[in-house]
Amino acid sequence: MHVVFVHVHCKPEHRAAFIEASLANARATVEEPGNVRFDVCQQADDPNRFVLYEAYRDEAAMQAHKETAHYAVWRDTVAEWMVEPRRGVKHVGLFVPAE
Repeated sequence: MHVVFVHVHCKPEHRAAFIEASLANARATVEEPGNVRFDVCQQADDPNRFVLYEAYRDEAAMQAHKETAHYAVWRDTVAEWMVEPRRGVKHVGLFVPAE
């Protein structure tokens, strides 16, 4: 399983719109055949910081996600709403619960 944690620092004035756009992207992403999980997490002590937890069955599924229309809309929509560029950190998932 391929996992990425995407760290985002959002401008306060765009926080609500960022959440809305990110939830729309998440809803579409979980419908992708290779997606295992997609969580939008807001930092408890700083509501302008987020982590997107994305898990895919394999590298090909992760790459396919980046080719979807919903990802492109999200990427282009939220780009100017960030304090700094988002930072994705890739991981290898070692445990996948039974479906």
